[in-house]
Amino acid sequence: MVQRRTVGKTVFDIINFIVLVGIAFACIMPLWHVLMASFSDPTMLARNEGVIWWPGQPATLKGYELVFQNKNITSGYANTILYVTTSTVLGVLLTAIAGYVLSRKGVKWKNIIMFLITFTMMFNGGLVPTYMVIRDLGWINSRLAVIVPTCMSVFNIVIMRTSIQAIPDSLEESAKLDGAGHMTILFKIILPLVKATTAVLVLFYAVQHWNSWFNAMIYLQKRDLYPLQLILREILVENDISQITSSAEATDTLNLYKPLVQYCTVIVATAPILVIYPFVQKYFVTGVMIGSLKG
Repeated sequence: MVQRRTVGKTVFDIINFIVLVGIAFACIMPLWHVLMASFSDPTMLARNEGVIWWPGQPATLKGYELVFQNKNITSGYANTILYVTTSTVLGVLLTAIAGYVLSRKGVKWKNIIMFLITFTMMFNGGLVPTYMVIRDLGWINSRLAVIVPTCMSVFNIVIMRTSIQAIPDSLEESAKLDGAGHMTILFKIILPLVKATTAVLVLFYAVQHWNSWFNAMIYLQKRDLYPLQLILREILVENDISQITSSAEATDTLNLYKPLVQYCTVIVATAPILVIYPFVQKYFVTGVMIGSLKG
């Protein structure tokens, strides 16, 4: 059946297109400004006012050279990759197990357990009791303090649980008749059927842990354990680039290079997520919708 395009629909499409283009432009423009500024000459940055649409001539990679001269940036990158990888794998694994258990009909006290889990979304012990627990566990100045406390999310558990509930029970029953245990059912039957949701959770956890810096600031005092985002915070918030490099050239022109190094550090810190996101984005809508069909 062919529907006639009315004047109202045409006007709506035009307005919708304009609004979406405006939103996309507002989202892309700041990133484009930072990217172009990171290749610009520092003297041009000092004189510039407003958005930078194209690198000022002569274009330079000096800012990136200064950034990567600092061992704190490279160690921060290595630490962040370790934290993100470990926390994401552990988080997805535990979330899948929790979602599977809470989606089974025969689990005792399932509703009570689910209530206690969701209760933590609204209320928690606070920073001081959490710090005391981490201290008593001996995790101060330990990588475990960054990896373990935030490796799971209640919101992600709900998404996984709802997604698994949409799978027919007959698949589990057939597997049990063939002698399959719960772990076999989960990893060989359930997870392949909810791979879109799993991909979304990988994205959620990876972005969350890549951008995380607060726990590291609270629990870590050793600089060689700092994640990249904590190094970035020192450069941007505290306006400190003195540890970027010890070269005489950069020391003599510290104030001149501050904006350039800040722009380059932002790009270095955000580029990996921007590169990975397009490969996972195709699963995003499907995974979220599947996980929101049933409560």
